[in-house]
Amino acid sequence: MNTSPASSAAPTPVAGPAGPPDPPPPSAASGPSDAGGTSQPGPVGRPAGGSRLLHPDPMVRRLAGITLVNTVGSGLSLAVGVLFFTRVLGLSAAQLGIGLTAAGLCGVAASVPAGRAADRWGARPVLVVLITVNALGTAGYALVHSYPAFLGLACVVSAVDRGAAAVRNALYAEVLPADRRVAGRAYLRVVTNVGLCLGTALGAVALQVDSRPAYLTAILADAVSYLVVAVLFHRLAVPARVRPAARPVAGGGPGEPAGRRRNPALRDGPFLVVTVLNALLCLQFAMLEVGVPLWVVQHTEAPRITVAGTLIVNTVLVIALQVRATRGTEDPATAARVCGRAGLILAASCLVLALAHGLPAVVAAVLVLAGVALQAFGEVLSQAGGWALSYDLAGERDHGAYQGVYNAGSAASLMIGPAVVSTAVVGWGLFGWVALGVLLAGAGLAMGPAVRWARGREGATAG
Repeated sequence: MNTSPASSAAPTPVAGPAGPPDPPPPSAASGPSDAGGTSQPGPVGRPAGGSRLLHPDPMVRRLAGITLVNTVGSGLSLAVGVLFFTRVLGLSAAQLGIGLTAAGLCGVAASVPAGRAADRWGARPVLVVLITVNALGTAGYALVHSYPAFLGLACVVSAVDRGAAAVRNALYAEVLPADRRVAGRAYLRVVTNVGLCLGTALGAVALQVDSRPAYLTAILADAVSYLVVAVLFHRLAVPARVRPAARPVAGGGPGEPAGRRRNPALRDGPFLVVTVLNALLCLQFAMLEVGVPLWVVQHTEAPRITVAGTLIVNTVLVIALQVRATRGTEDPATAARVCGRAGLILAASCLVLALAHGLPAVVAAVLVLAGVALQAFGEVLSQAGGWALSYDLAGERDHGAYQGVYNAGSAASLMIGPAVVSTAVVGWGLFGWVALGVLLAGAGLAMGPAVRWARGREGATAG
């Protein structure tokens, strides 16, 4: 099971994890503590004493609990979503495809204004509102009886879902220290994987029962999980918001409130370049979720069960490696180099997958699994580097605006990725895989010059 923005590779009307929720960073002393807990954080992923499965920081434990509830519900709905819409609501494959596309467009469009709303009114209240609307929209699918109603509701759910993803990232920046954000996102990404696995297992029960009440129960359970998450976020203690002094912005005066200025992230050239490069790297998720299954079934002799094996390999490696992959990414230049290495590893993954064509079944299966293992290595590195850059290049200002733009780039990639991979990659065979590898390697390696541009411009502004 893929665990990054990828789980929303084809934005689904069921309010999935918006690509599972980006894990929050661990809190240091500045974060609120549990009523009875004063433990200090040790090395990330290695709690000092006690269970190695629980993080020593109280804030991270709270956020991990919220993430677990959210992703169990999301995994449940993702498991049954397609059959619910086609068998219970009676949608055709074409209608569902149109709905997915329209909902995806709404999700991309919603990220930027949601981020700006977080800057103006605070991330936590905006997030609570968005998640509550998400819960109501998800429950509303049980009342849908026409295609126009489905289409409208799907767009609303996707918009608030993607908007909530951007606002969550802004909340993490507000409540937790800058030097621990990336490592914390890695820690909670592991929690995300666990939650999605548990939710998918519960969804398998509904699939086995295969009845209207079973599917409705799964969808409504996901809606309830969102309500629980909204309550938990509402009760989350956050420090008072301290806004840095506003910078002069073209078209806005120096001291103009951040929430009232034109979006600074949209006027930050280097950040936009990094956003686009990260979006290109996110094509790897469509490669895993769409390209590999189609390639295995249509173009190799590997047994079909290999598809399930690829998801297991990816999940296990991400859980084992994601925290380690964040080490050393605190410096933007290092984070850019990590993205470069990720691009090269992903390119190698594409080549190994391509070589499975025309080989005996066992050899083909081994190559496919090896290719997916390489993809997992590239995935954890690209996510670690991308997380670091999304915060570092924004600095401690306008987190909502910057995370909204960055999230919009990822959402756009996740929306168009399946179509690109299924047609231009799988459809073109070996040449398609080589082209995708070149694109991924180029995007990763281009992060270095983009970050140097950003840092050079910051130095010129400071001078």
